[in-house]
Amino acid sequence: MGDGQQFQRGRGTASALGLVPRQYTCGNKILLSGVSKCRDSYTRSLIVHGARAVGRNAHKKHDALSCWVARLVATRGYNKATMALANKLIRMAWVIVAREAVYRPALIA
Repeated sequence: MGDGQQFQRGRGTASALGLVPRQYTCGNKILLSGVSKCRDSYTRSLIVHGARAVGRNAHKKHDALSCWVARLVATRGYNKATMALANKLIRMAWVIVAREAVYRPALIA
């Protein structure tokens, strides 16, 4: 990712790692299929393994991200929640690197 300036937003970073759905467009129809799995497979596998570890322990924690992951696992399933979390983690990492922000997890009241 470097300093993050080569990407305009976090979605570009996730796309560069192959963590966004493949998109087919024809006329006015937009069809989204599974994750494209192109680009840097090693970095993507590390991020997905980290997302699996977070997803496996999400039900034990009470911050906003863990509650979101636990709800997603319950409604969509473990694998889809893992890929959604990996995408979200990359976008969060881009904000931290590109904007030099500090990560502060939000707690649920």
